[in-house]
Amino acid sequence: MRSPLNRCGLLLLPLALFVTVAPAFAAPATDAEMELYTRIGALNVCISRAAGIDYDKAVAVAGETIAQVIQGQHGGVIGKVGTKPLPIDALRQGSINSAVLASVQVCPNEVPAEIKAKVEAVLKSGGLAAPATQPAAPAAKPATPAGKPAATPAAKP
Repeated sequence: MRSPLNRCGLLLLPLALFVTVAPAFAAPATDAEMELYTRIGALNVCISRAAGIDYDKAVAVAGETIAQVIQGQHGGVIGKVGTKPLPIDALRQGSINSAVLASVQVCPNEVPAEIKAKVEAVLKSGGLAAPATQPAAPAAKPATPAGKPAATPAAKP
């Protein structure tokens, strides 16, 4: 009789092989892929906020998800940024910033007012590129919201 641990190990072996081999053959993330990843991250923020999750936590999870996808699928390389893999910390920071920027566009009612105001001011001044195409420069940590989130996202996915 096999132990559950052995079965689990056999199930995870293909995943482990993919994760260790995939980055060597991965193509850099394209603009279209970055837009998709950012949109998914923003939708995760919106859904999390509508479910009552703290904004900082929602953005952190969305940013980590985007960073891990770029790391796993593209070896940490973003075509628009260059040909060298970005360190995971840079991917995380850029992905968090992208999730913040995109959530303001996708579900502004789920974003704390002070964060929304800062993002809108930066975008109006031309200080950042379009949020979906590349990680933005590091920004200050988003503030924790004071009130309860709205019941539903403002924009449809």
